[in-house]
Amino acid sequence: MWRLVPIAFALSLALTYLLTPLVRKLAIRFGAVAIPRDRDVHSEPVPRWGGVSMVVAFLVTLGAIFVYTLLRNDHRHFATPWTDHQLHQFVGIFLATLLIAIVGALDDKFELSAIWQSLALAASGLILYLSGASIEGMGNPFYNAPATVHGYDPHSWIQFPEWFQAVATVIWVFGVAKTVDFIDGLDGLAAGVCAICATTLALMSAQTGQYEVTIIAAAVVGVCVGFLRFNYNPATIIMGTVGAQFLGFILAAISVVGTLKIPATVSVLLPLLVLGVPIFDGIRVVTQRAIKRTPAYLPDKTSHIHHILINKGLSVKRAVWVIYALTACLCLVALVVFHQVRH
Repeated sequence: MWRLVPIAFALSLALTYLLTPLVRKLAIRFGAVAIPRDRDVHSEPVPRWGGVSMVVAFLVTLGAIFVYTLLRNDHRHFATPWTDHQLHQFVGIFLATLLIAIVGALDDKFELSAIWQSLALAASGLILYLSGASIEGMGNPFYNAPATVHGYDPHSWIQFPEWFQAVATVIWVFGVAKTVDFIDGLDGLAAGVCAICATTLALMSAQTGQYEVTIIAAAVVGVCVGFLRFNYNPATIIMGTVGAQFLGFILAAISVVGTLKIPATVSVLLPLLVLGVPIFDGIRVVTQRAIKRTPAYLPDKTSHIHHILINKGLSVKRAVWVIYALTACLCLVALVVFHQVRH
């Protein structure tokens, strides 16, 4: 089944590349356009809804691969491709993605209240939990033994109670989705950062033999790269709320389904390291606004790391590449740690 990984990447890339110009026309026709404000880097109106093409390409890719594996499963060439648990997780991710896409698209058109975004993200996290993908526990910081042949060494793993698993999963999904939304402030920034993070998560899941997680991550990389053709500076379309929160949710879901399941003290910290740039930026901004008693959801043009780089005189492209490099460095560290933990 590993041969489906490059297929997922190529198919999602091609679909995003083909769909984005059509979505751009729809965004203009229905008025889903970002009008420049003081805090924006664009001087001209730019169509939103770029995330719609990403979501459609992602869901079509996963749907096609899912149907293909079922049709090819004639018990002569492949083992059963999807366990019941994997199927439930797949359906959960699919439904939660649809919910985020619908609310995000409406927000890009009508600029909904922040409460509706929050409710959609919380509901998507709950759907993920109910589908069987959750933050089940963490590595015991005082005990670090390898897994036994029958599963985790019970002494090396702290199992969370069910209610805490649900709360932790919802908070994780909400937090990652909002941090990706936060960094979506420069042309090509969010798409490029998410592509790097998804590539890292794909490599981690591949090393643990979780091909279904690797396929999902590869599809995310594909939609990001395909979208960058139109979103890189100067962008002709932006991903909007629908794209940023979709990418944040999928990255959060991948890390819950995949790399969090390694039996090591750093198991919960690895996704934090992979997503370190947007998470650190989000925490720093929220902390600053809390100190100043400013609402965390209000945007500005000075707080975020990309704002700081721009205000120091860097061009949009150079600022984006600096953040790409920071993200790549953290992801490289995460891969090294991951490799050491597994061996």
